[in-house]
Amino acid sequence: MLLRERLGLRARVPARPVIDRTPPNRLILLLERYLPNRTGVALTVLILLGSTTLGVVKGGHVDELVGALSDARNALANSAGFRITTVAINGRKQLSQDEVLAVGGVNGRSSLLFLDAATVRDKLKANAWISDATILKLYPGRLQIDIVERSAFALWQQDGRLSVIADDGAVLEPYMSRRFVSLPLVVGKGADTRARDFLALLDRYPQVRSQTKAAIYVGERRWNLRLKDGLDIRLPENDVGNALAVLSKLDKEERLFSRDITVVDMRLPDRLTVQLSEDAGKARDELFKDKKTKKKAGDA
Repeated sequence: MLLRERLGLRARVPARPVIDRTPPNRLILLLERYLPNRTGVALTVLILLGSTTLGVVKGGHVDELVGALSDARNALANSAGFRITTVAINGRKQLSQDEVLAVGGVNGRSSLLFLDAATVRDKLKANAWISDATILKLYPGRLQIDIVERSAFALWQQDGRLSVIADDGAVLEPYMSRRFVSLPLVVGKGADTRARDFLALLDRYPQVRSQTKAAIYVGERRWNLRLKDGLDIRLPENDVGNALAVLSKLDKEERLFSRDITVVDMRLPDRLTVQLSEDAGKARDELFKDKKTKKKAGDA
């Protein structure tokens, strides 16, 4: 500017820009008048959050996000001195300590501050082995878990599948391991829930119980016994205790279970029917033939 003044030159005045004086749309004027300040920024943030949430849900990452947030807050609580340093588990017999903690969802990242005792208890009770549980949080870092386990009561076979059941019929394990081979075996639909009462009745007659290999529930109405030597005993639908008493007496006095028979049918209340084995049947037929031959010879 000084150089221009010395040279006597006049500064050029820049041309003014042409401003569009067209009034805005009426809708825009109403929005500007009635909406609060920074509404556009807030709407933009909401749209971004909604898009992010939709992407997480559609992508199946909800559990990962929840887990990450949970781990973050647990890490803060652990750094503040609420890390679980001692765990005491009482009442366990079949389950190991690691299994109990895994079922309850307690791991090395869990903090005592944010541990939900009710949720842990519900998870534990959802396990077939655990009938009840109590969770105690002892600050700053002790966790005590008291559980009541179900006991393995019997083996239950249905449709070729073998399971370990409790006395209330709950399936504890859908398979059989070696530690349960000595349990009594019940077979058939409905045998899982009826086994407790029937086996308790069978225990009153040790002469029969000691020889029993399996108890078979037939038609959800009555029981059959399969003895260790293969003998089948068909029990009546009613008055089962009396039938077991008769069996026990016959075995003591007549050695019924040692005879060459395959079936003992007790379904009719006024009689007991036995079925001979094939060899015993042939021997019986031969005996009758010999008796008939001797009788004819004597008559002659």
